Amino acid sequence: MLPDRRHLAQAAFAFSAIALPAPALAQQAGLQIAVVDAETGSALPGVALVIENDAIGYRRQLATDEQGLARVEGLSTAGAYRISTVTSDRYDAASAVTISLRANFSSSATLRLRPAGQETIVVTGVRGVTGINAVNAEVSATLRNEELVALPIEGRDVIGALVRLPNVVPSTGFFPESPSISINGSNGLDTNYLLDGLDNNENFLGGIKFPVPLGFTRNVTVLANSYSVAYGRTANGIVNYTSPSGTNDYHGEVYALVRPGRPLDAASPFPRRDFSGNPVGESFERYQAGASLGGPIVRDRTFFYANFEYTRDRNFQVVDAPALGAVGNVTGNNEFYLGSIRLDHRLTDAWTLGLRANIGRVTIDRPGGGLGGGNVTFPSAGSDQDRFSTLMAATASYSGDDWSYDGAVQFSRFRWNYGKPKGPAGPQVVIRDPSGLTVGVAGHPGFVFDDLEESWQTTHRLQRKLGNHKLSVGVDVIRSDFALLGGGNPDGNFTVDLTAGQLARLAAGGQGLGLTAQDVLALDPAVANYAVELRPQGFGTSQTQLAFYVEDEWQLSPKLTATLGLRWDYDSLTAQGGGDGDTNNIAPRLALNYRPDARSSLRFGAGLFYSKLSYAVISDALQRNTTSPGFLAQLGQFQSLGIIPARTRLSDVTFDGNLTVSPACTTVATCPTPVQVQALRETATLGESRILSPGGYRSPWSLQLSGGYQFQATDTLTLSADLIYSRSHNLVRLRDLNAPAPFAPDLANLTPANIALLQSQSDNAARFALAQSLGLVRSQADADATRPVALVPGGARQITVSETAGASEYKALILQANKLRAGDFYAFRLAYTFSKLTNDTDDINFRAADANDFGTEWGPSANDRRHVISAVGYLYPLDGTTLSVAGLFQSGQPVNLVPDARLFGTQDLNGDGASFGENFVGNSDRYPGASRNSARLPWSATVDVGVRYAIPAFAGRVEISADIFNVFNTNNESGFANAATTSNQVQFGGGAPFVQRNAGPPRQFQFGTAIKF
Repeated sequence: MLPDRRHLAQAAFAFSAIALPAPALAQQAGLQIAVVDAETGSALPGVALVIENDAIGYRRQLATDEQGLARVEGLSTAGAYRISTVTSDRYDAASAVTISLRANFSSSATLRLRPAGQETIVVTGVRGVTGINAVNAEVSATLRNEELVALPIEGRDVIGALVRLPNVVPSTGFFPESPSISINGSNGLDTNYLLDGLDNNENFLGGIKFPVPLGFTRNVTVLANSYSVAYGRTANGIVNYTSPSGTNDYHGEVYALVRPGRPLDAASPFPRRDFSGNPVGESFERYQAGASLGGPIVRDRTFFYANFEYTRDRNFQVVDAPALGAVGNVTGNNEFYLGSIRLDHRLTDAWTLGLRANIGRVTIDRPGGGLGGGNVTFPSAGSDQDRFSTLMAATASYSGDDWSYDGAVQFSRFRWNYGKPKGPAGPQVVIRDPSGLTVGVAGHPGFVFDDLEESWQTTHRLQRKLGNHKLSVGVDVIRSDFALLGGGNPDGNFTVDLTAGQLARLAAGGQGLGLTAQDVLALDPAVANYAVELRPQGFGTSQTQLAFYVEDEWQLSPKLTATLGLRWDYDSLTAQGGGDGDTNNIAPRLALNYRPDARSSLRFGAGLFYSKLSYAVISDALQRNTTSPGFLAQLGQFQSLGIIPARTRLSDVTFDGNLTVSPACTTVATCPTPVQVQALRETATLGESRILSPGGYRSPWSLQLSGGYQFQATDTLTLSADLIYSRSHNLVRLRDLNAPAPFAPDLANLTPANIALLQSQSDNAARFALAQSLGLVRSQADADATRPVALVPGGARQITVSETAGASEYKALILQANKLRAGDFYAFRLAYTFSKLTNDTDDINFRAADANDFGTEWGPSANDRRHVISAVGYLYPLDGTTLSVAGLFQSGQPVNLVPDARLFGTQDLNGDGASFGENFVGNSDRYPGASRNSARLPWSATVDVGVRYAIPAFAGRVEISADIFNVFNTNNESGFANAATTSNQVQFGGGAPFVQRNAGPPRQFQFGTAIKF
């Protein structure tokens, strides 16, 4: 499906992987040291420095240049680096400064020297934790391992801890398993996840591939704005993990953690959620255990670090189907196996080699049933979800006096089997009673989604010092191959209506929880709907992401640094459909860093940032596509009408994807068999079909601006203020090429008297007829009559396409105060974010409510919060005791007001029909007169408390811990990770009473013990 440009991208990848020096940006870091006179602030050239890292046997001596600076690149992130000055006749030696480094970043330290015989003052600049960023304009924040282990974190989930950082909030996502955080208010799928600077995204949608556990996290950084050209593939934020490593001393831990659940946890009428985002009941329990060990293989040369963590979630689900004689419990068990190992070898004093492997095996159990009453899914319709990830990386770095190099090769594999049936193949049956209520679901899960992604990545960066310049040149290539086995149920999905007698026969049959689809179909019940998947097949294509960049870090003076960068990105998915590929993604970036004195820094950043496309954009267009003659005829009419270009080759935008057909039948006996339904593949009219974009796709991009000030008030307290702005373009959204004419409800008829009259009608059919006569709704037939192209056999009602035309705007003020412990009895981290994000699309499945009018969609993002306060405090009252208190206070999220079928007889006021994407975004028609996301939920407030107590034992220490989440048991209606369709952010308009569908977790407890050495 790709044009010849694909072969150029493949050749570029092969050249980068083979021709360049074999085993950028992985496990290595840099260090910039400034030395100034403590009294005058002037730079001190020629000062001799010693950099030592006893943990890995590293020692290096160098001197400051004419601007009082010394720079080292290609350093390992292992251990901690101690920087000291050599005693001279003019100045006393400074007290040693100790810094731990972050992958893919140059940290900074400033030494203030006094003349010989006077006191020496030392100021450190540890990036993102405390101190000053004296290098560039990056707006970011970091959580170190010491902070992470002291925080109350549910289940050692590092992602969940990131909400303690500015610009990060719990996310409203668009399917249960979507990422649980949002950066800059954006869709969580826009975030780029890295491990030691290398890709850790599942690129089908964009979530994290290997869920990095606490035991394999040395630090984690969120980059929100104005970062280096070495980072790309997102127009939003980046999460970069730095993994731990072995040292000359053996160290590790063995731990056990339990969340016992009820009755310790507080009761709640709303479901909790497991780490996959799926709802669980009050019976939910979690058990975890793990171990890590690091140390030398050969002292000062070769080191290892290994970590393994196991998690088991246990949940009792309720099957509550009394009409079928089945009431009982079923048990579901989620399991997480996460194993990681890292090897580091100092080949010479200048060359370092590394290997890293991560293997994750995550299985989510859906045994049937549900939470509380009314849950009628039988075990025969249960399924498992598998998320299996593998990452293997080899790295190399060289650290010379003038030259430095770092490079990497990584292979990754991700298998996502979303609905693996627990039982054998067969039909699914949805059972309804005489009133129309669903009283049971038995048989197959009803769908297939089995995705496989295999990727190769190679990155290389070469750096050269030239006087006051540090030049960097880099290449970063990812090649991914995708295969998806998807579609509906080839054995058929039935919705049947049973009589009272048929229900009684099943109830008396004794099957109980063992009820199967065949038990129901044997009664030959009436059929309300029957759908068969005619093309259950595997399909897919590849994606090549290619990037080149060059950057000059120019030291204009001892106090002013300008970083000028240029990056070029290419994503081969933009060449899908009728396009030639988006090849002009040239992104200049500028960063200015001015240091008025050793304790402060002023920063300014500006640049363009390009993003990749989610493979789902292409996969959905392939899966929901067809080449039937009727459909091709509709597309031909689009060409004659100018809706799609006349030059478009229809073979470029169509594909024989999955095809679900619903033949008419009255009883099971009259329904054609799946084999017989095959005859309808060319004549069935589809509700929605999707094509690849006739004009191809453009890469999303953003213009980012930032300005900030940092001040190190004391050696342990840093204050900062940042202003950031981002304007994004080419965001993905859905357009219906066959959309009906616009429809506007007659608001003059929406009077209290007419509302009362509508409510008095006996059923929805009567309400719809009255609402139609009042001009408040339009029938589907009337809407279809206004579509550009008429419905035909083999064609489709809606013909949608993903277009890259959406936009968003983000503005934020961030205030921070960070206090390190440094021997004190307390430490804290405070952050306040005042922000606003508006957009006209929230997700790749977002479509305009009416007639593709995206101009009326501009409004707050689903994750927009105007105020977010994160306050974390650490107290150390006794030796070995840590008390942590973490509060998160957020203003309410937006609410979309939708129509109530109990008033209008339908939620589809304009008659354009439901879209596939509405299963995810909840983007149905809005209440007449209401704009998008026009209401707000109340503030949310959550306070968590953690206690750690350690005593010396086993040549180390034994630590016991207790965590209480939501200690005040606040009922939060917003401010927690959730799926859009089950959140409180969709409410009925017109002054209807608020309906709470979900809540943040109630008060919960977690207990642990660990042996650390």
